[in-house]
Amino acid sequence: MNVIKESEKAYIAGFLDGDGCINAQLVRRSGYRLLYQIRVSITFFQSSKRHWFLLQLHKRLGCGSVRKRNDGISEYCIVGIASVSAVCEQLLPYLRLKRRQAVLICTIIKSLSRHQSKEDFLSLCELADQISFLNNSKKRSNTACLVRKELDLLFPVETSDTKVGDTSSG
Repeated sequence: MNVIKESEKAYIAGFLDGDGCINAQLVRRSGYRLLYQIRVSITFFQSSKRHWFLLQLHKRLGCGSVRKRNDGISEYCIVGIASVSAVCEQLLPYLRLKRRQAVLICTIIKSLSRHQSKEDFLSLCELADQISFLNNSKKRSNTACLVRKELDLLFPVETSDTKVGDTSSG
């Protein structure tokens, strides 16, 4: 991410507060040990009449991609831990409406690990649920509850009588 002046950070944060979204999605991934990825993103929206503005913002921030949708809206989307973290850290002091989402995203990013436990991952999924609630998400189908159900099937709770993978019938 490029170095940005403080006044530009304040302006971009205001734009994000008004015409943007900070999001964490639970995305099912085959081959992932815990079945899901937490995908973090920051998206700015604008009428395609002002697509040029998002291109300028993209050039200024130096990460992400810009596209025109079929509904007359253009979006500038920043996806991934490194880029989202860099943008969030720079804009956080200036955010008002989306401050709580940014704090939660930063918490998720700092806590993510390739080798984390099921319970630690589920705690991060619950933070993603909180972000979704703050964003008033309506279409969301993958929730921490669904992830927990699927992971409980994959990794049953061990008891003193059985161990994971024990197929003996006693």
